[in-house]
Amino acid sequence: MKLKELFEKRLLRKIPKDLDKSKKSLEISKKYLNDCKKLIIIPGFNLVILSAYTSMFHAARALLYKDGIQEKSHYAVFVYLKDKYANDIGNELLFEFNNAREQRHDGLYGLESEFNEDDAKHIVNIAESFYKKINEILK
Repeated sequence: MKLKELFEKRLLRKIPKDLDKSKKSLEISKKYLNDCKKLIIIPGFNLVILSAYTSMFHAARALLYKDGIQEKSHYAVFVYLKDKYANDIGNELLFEFNNAREQRHDGLYGLESEFNEDDAKHIVNIAESFYKKINEILK
């Protein structure tokens, strides 16, 4: 789906730019990033995946609030970032963000999703890189 369609379907909509919400979303991102680093020592790796993705989602949301955009879909956030921030974030991190989005979906709704320690360590590293990149863009 293209960005224009996401706005037409109201999966993304324009709102007043809100730097306070942007800052708050980045703070929430950092909290979830810290949480997933602590959770990695527990064998329940699904929680690490969920916390790491949530960190990435809130970091991404910080950019949307800065731009005056409200999301109504996790996929729409990915499409927006890919369209507006591919050069700043980089295709590899965007690919990893989308992969984390899919893992989060599988972890919450899938019947056979099973994550291991390597998956958990990988996504924590990606979430940290993603957070740092978004923080850099927002400065």
